[in-house]
Amino acid sequence: MLSRLSATCKHLLIEGSHRISLGQIAKMSTKYLHEPVWDNDPELFEIMKREKQRQVKGLEMIASENFTSLAVLNCLGSCLTNKYSEGYPGHRYYGGTQFIDQVENLCIERALKAFNLCADEWGVNVQPLSGSPANFAVYTALVEPHGRIMGLDLPDGGHLTHGFFTATKKISATSIFFESMPYKSNQETGFLDYDALWKSAKLFKPKLIIAGVSCYSRALDYKKFREICDDVGAILMADMAHISGLVAAGVTPSPFEYSDIVTTTTHKSLRGPRAGVIFFRKGFKTNAKGEKIPYDYESKINQAVFPGLQGGPHENAIAGVATCLRQVMTPEFKEYAQQIVRNAQILSDGLQARGYKVVTGGTEVHMLLVDCRSVGLTGAKAEYILEEISITCNKNTVPGDKSALNPSGIRLGTPALTTRGLKEEDICQVVDFMDKGMKLGKTISEKSGPKLVDFKKACQEGAFKEELDCLRQEVHKFSEKFPMPGFECY
Repeated sequence: MLSRLSATCKHLLIEGSHRISLGQIAKMSTKYLHEPVWDNDPELFEIMKREKQRQVKGLEMIASENFTSLAVLNCLGSCLTNKYSEGYPGHRYYGGTQFIDQVENLCIERALKAFNLCADEWGVNVQPLSGSPANFAVYTALVEPHGRIMGLDLPDGGHLTHGFFTATKKISATSIFFESMPYKSNQETGFLDYDALWKSAKLFKPKLIIAGVSCYSRALDYKKFREICDDVGAILMADMAHISGLVAAGVTPSPFEYSDIVTTTTHKSLRGPRAGVIFFRKGFKTNAKGEKIPYDYESKINQAVFPGLQGGPHENAIAGVATCLRQVMTPEFKEYAQQIVRNAQILSDGLQARGYKVVTGGTEVHMLLVDCRSVGLTGAKAEYILEEISITCNKNTVPGDKSALNPSGIRLGTPALTTRGLKEEDICQVVDFMDKGMKLGKTISEKSGPKLVDFKKACQEGAFKEELDCLRQEVHKFSEKFPMPGFECY
């Protein structure tokens, strides 16, 4: 055993003034394996507790966040995290995977069932670590290097992985390895401009078109996307990361009827762990001549995920996805998804009634985009002042913005608040808190000037600080009335 000890341990044994026996060393080296984090690493645990309190006391309105269930958290902290399982069920590169295969097969089965898909027509890969690598795996599988793709532009509500770049820099890896051309929304109304997309697609001739958003408050017209793709010979990939929970519950149009590929994350409206999923067509398609042509997506996508882009999958997360999908197939989840949309619409109506401009004039899903120029603030200042009163959102571009780093809006979502049980009347109170905070922010901005650093400094001084402190305590008192799923103290 002595040969296994570090040089430091040897020094303690042989020359140290406080001699330690081999038995003591062995005991020390194993006790940490059986201690909970609060005993083993109290410094870290203290930070975890503070984060838990932030979540409990605050109002989480980031549209891409949610509070997952205790069952999902149990999976994430389970023995499944120990197992390496490169490959796919029945075809692994490691032994000891008989139960891992059962977990992954169960997740696949539930993924198809949750979205009412036939196993003869659709396949699914549940190994992507999140939505971004899921999207990149699809491009890698189906679009040759420097092949052409089209996605919604980031300032208009698209996602980075849909190909965002600027005049001077390729921001997303998608735009580095593939040639991307954005499509846009109408700069006046904020609605997607399908006619302009169709014209651009005819000129650009993309291999793949992405129907998906990161900040767009209206349901997508997947049938229109299908018509465009058929006209230009493109693959249609729907990225339903934000709305997958709403799709599963049937409260927003499903992309599956018209799409070739569907990707999603699992931690947003689906309320699962942080992971990604890729659905792909199987069987046969009929070409323009009436001939049946087999889909060839399955092997290409599976090979792109592993071994193309990833190593061993995170089976603890896959288990979390499996149990979250079981929850999705319940009447309670459907009621939850319906409440998400109702809450978002009440939020939108309430803010507009107080003079805030909501892009597109409303919402049909779980989120909305507020143009803060309508109340004399930048997106960054609005985000900061709301966080000062424990309301968390994110600054976001609005149509017409030139810089993603200096946007004019904030994105708001209701999945997390709805998970905690907030209903319509509670959202009205949230609107009141937001309005008070934003109006105070406008007053501070008028006195501090245009720079964000001066605005932040003014928020921490004198009467402004006192007003913010009082409003924050009101938010805490309100928020603490609503239960939080998960572990009680962390």
